[in-house]
Amino acid sequence: MKEKLAGVNSIMEALKGQRKIDRIYVLDTRQDKRTGELVRLAEKKGIYIQYVRRQQLDQMSGLVNHQGVLALVESYKYADLDQVWQLAAKRGEDPFILILDGLEDPQNLGSIIRTAECAGVHGIIIPRHGSAQVSEGVARASAGAVEHVLLVQETNLVSAIKNLKQKGLWIAGADMAAENDCFSISFPVPLALVIGSEGKGIRRLVKENCDLLVRIPLRGKLQSLNASVSAAVLIYEVLRQRGKQEKTC
Repeated sequence: MKEKLAGVNSIMEALKGQRKIDRIYVLDTRQDKRTGELVRLAEKKGIYIQYVRRQQLDQMSGLVNHQGVLALVESYKYADLDQVWQLAAKRGEDPFILILDGLEDPQNLGSIIRTAECAGVHGIIIPRHGSAQVSEGVARASAGAVEHVLLVQETNLVSAIKNLKQKGLWIAGADMAAENDCFSISFPVPLALVIGSEGKGIRRLVKENCDLLVRIPLRGKLQSLNASVSAAVLIYEVLRQRGKQEKTC
C-alpha cells in the first residue's frame, strides 16, 4: 500500500532511509537549490520524477503547504524490540528507550521523534491503539527523522514494560506530582523513559509499573509543559548524566 509524503525535508530523509519510493511529483515552477538536490538524489536512485502544475499537486496532496514536492512511498514499517537491542549493541551503548503512553497529537509525536533521533535514543515504543501513529503529518513534524528511528508498536504497554524489566531495564516515568525532580536524581542505566499523553499524563497501571517517577521543576504560574518539550528536557538530562558517567569511568 502506498502513502503520500509531502515536504522537502520529509522526502529527502526518506530518500536516505529504507522505504521504497515509487515516484516523486515536483511543482513545474520550483527551481530552488534544495529541490534540485532532492531531484538529483532521486534520479541517482532511479526514482521516477514527474513535473506537475500547482493545481494538480494541490489536489493530490490535500495540503496547502506541500513545498512543491510530493512522493508516493511504501507504508511505514514498524520495528521490533530485537532491532532496538541490536542497535544498542552495535553502538556499544546501554539501551535507552522511550515509551509514549497514549500521545494523540501528531505534531507532538513528530517533535518527540525528532528529538529522540538527535539524542541517539535507540527505540521508541508506542501503543498500537489509542495513540497517534506514523502519518504524513508526523513525518513532516519530525523533519524526516521518522525515517531513521526505530518505532515499535505494542498492544499492551504494561506487558511491554514488564518485558523490558526482565531484560534488565529500569523504567522511569514523567509525573507532575512526583517527589523527585529530574535534576536531583541519577537516572539508572539501562533505561526506558515513559512520557504520558497530553493533559492526562501516564495511565495508572503504567505508572504503577514504573520503578521511579520524576518531575520537571516549574517556576512559573503554569503547571505543565507541552509533551514534546517535557520529553526533550528529560531525554537530554538522561543524555547529560550518561555523558558524565562515561567521563568518570
